[in-house]
Amino acid sequence: MAGILVAVFWAILVSFLAVALVRLAQTLKATTKLVAEVTDQAVPLLADASAAVRSAQTQIDRVDAIASDVQEVTSNASALSTTVASTFGGPLVKVAAFGYGVRRALGGRREDAPAKSPRRTVIVGRTVPAARRKRKKD
Repeated sequence: MAGILVAVFWAILVSFLAVALVRLAQTLKATTKLVAEVTDQAVPLLADASAAVRSAQTQIDRVDAIASDVQEVTSNASALSTTVASTFGGPLVKVAAFGYGVRRALGGRREDAPAKSPRRTVIVGRTVPAARRKRKKD
């Protein structure tokens, strides 16, 4: 009787182990199928991502070229501005000074011109009367 009891126990144990092994095999098959599907879907996604990165790199290269061109144009404009200022600046200042001198000379000679009110000098936010300023002798 003990032998039959041990044999039944082993039969039940082997049945449970067989069921567990069958379920484990099904799980492994499902996992293998899932990994294959993920791989099939991941490869095109990686190809698309690679194409997007290449496109972004191309755009970055274009922007870099544009930025260097803008920098060159800016330096050329600065050089042109400096050249124009040095070429025309001196003579224009001289012409303006000459015109001011002529106006001043002609304005000081007119006797029919109305007398101007004394000018006031502003010093850091306050006004000093003309009497306190040093006047040039005419």
